[in-house]
Amino acid sequence: MGLFDLFSKKSSGEAKSKDGSSRDMARLTRLVSNKMSQNYDRQEAIEQLAKLANGEGAKALLRRFDFSMEPSIVDQDEKEAAAAGIAAAGQAALEPIHAYCARAESLTWPLKVLRQIVPADQIVAELLTVLDQFDTEYMRNPEPKIQLIALLGEYRTPEVREAVEPFLTDVNESVRFHATGTLFAMADPECAEPIVDALAAEESLRVKNRMARGLEQAGWVLSPELAERTRGALPPGYTVRDAKVCTE
Repeated sequence: MGLFDLFSKKSSGEAKSKDGSSRDMARLTRLVSNKMSQNYDRQEAIEQLAKLANGEGAKALLRRFDFSMEPSIVDQDEKEAAAAGIAAAGQAALEPIHAYCARAESLTWPLKVLRQIVPADQIVAELLTVLDQFDTEYMRNPEPKIQLIALLGEYRTPEVREAVEPFLTDVNESVRFHATGTLFAMADPECAEPIVDALAAEESLRVKNRMARGLEQAGWVLSPELAERTRGALPPGYTVRDAKVCTE
């Protein structure tokens, strides 16, 4: 190997390292994702990954959201730094965020980052893309679904209503409870029929009471057929009068 080849190889290696060679990425990812790493090493790894401002760096930084640690102020600072680094990747971070949300134990931080990256007029579509990764079947940890459905309550659109309605019949009682709350947040009378259908099939008294109270507070005027179905599904303490749900 000539002298020129030697220096060319070295320069090429340095350039790869700057962009994040596979070996460096593996090392930095290990440091970021391990709560037992030294704080200084983990924080330095976060800084290096943030400087990449690309999808690979974002994918590695997302791993910092997998755990919490003490002291809480260090935990918060590191997560904020990781979030800023992911946001710096812009649109390149979206695919890693989607993949992370599909397996995460909590969506608090990735959803925060998503709202920083995506323009306001596109955020609903982006959140619904994340929701589309979930179904109404059993999940060991339903918290991600609950967090996402609760957040969608801030966006009153027909698309959100249609996407959340199936979760009224989710296997998990807490998911059904929060889906009910999100649909009432829509303030859309179109929600009445799917809620009544779910109310008739609901077994949880907590959810039934949430549905009945929401129908009462909404004050929606029900069609004769829907009013009759509602009357037969309401929990104790509620009735239908003048085509509206009210307390007895």
